[in-house]
Amino acid sequence: MTDFSYQLYSSRNFPPLSDTLKMVAAAGYRQVEGYGGLYGSDEAIETLRAGLGETGLAMPTSHFSYELVRDEPRRAIEIAKALDVKAVLVPFIGDHDRDAAAWAQFGRDLAEAGKPIQDAGFQFGWHNHAFEFADLGGEDKPLDLILGGSEDVRLELDIAWAEVAGERALDWVAKYADRMIAVHLKDIAPAGTAEDEDGWADVGHGVLDWAAIIEATANTRAEYFVIEHDNPSDDKRFATRSIAAANAL
Repeated sequence: MTDFSYQLYSSRNFPPLSDTLKMVAAAGYRQVEGYGGLYGSDEAIETLRAGLGETGLAMPTSHFSYELVRDEPRRAIEIAKALDVKAVLVPFIGDHDRDAAAWAQFGRDLAEAGKPIQDAGFQFGWHNHAFEFADLGGEDKPLDLILGGSEDVRLELDIAWAEVAGERALDWVAKYADRMIAVHLKDIAPAGTAEDEDGWADVGHGVLDWAAIIEATANTRAEYFVIEHDNPSDDKRFATRSIAAANAL
């Protein structure tokens, strides 16, 4: 397994970014994962690039909006090159109310949008939330149809969102073992707790079976293992406790 990454989205409510990068490096991370909100201007990108250099952190994966990848692929490539990103991942699409045919079409559109990214030498993939597991009345879920657009589109599987959707995440790990490029390691708090953190928990301090998850994901093609919390009340606590738990597995 490679070094654990830290999804910088986890610290979006705890500026400045320079302090976040120092905190993450001090906690023992060697890698981070970026997200679209960090790329609003050339100045912001340069600030991030400089911060990575100062802390010695690498950023092999990053989330890019579908709209940027589709409409401004050259800009997406420019950003990825500036930050030495290896894998461009699209994490979201706003219109979730789609039937099977519409999801299949989106899968084809996503694959087409990713071609310039792949031609430039980057890996390209999709990151799931919960809506990709909706019941469409057939065997296929939206995630199947999205990935059905092209075998060249990889998957960053968010374990916790699959579980929130009522799925057994390890079934999806097994199903797409050969398509996975990354895994989001995020934990779920016991029911009725952590309401101020939207029901999420520090990795290893919630209800998910991380020993089984790590064992299963280590036997896939996943190269990156990204620790995330969508709304921690204390990002330093989350970062330090989570990597300690992950390293102990």
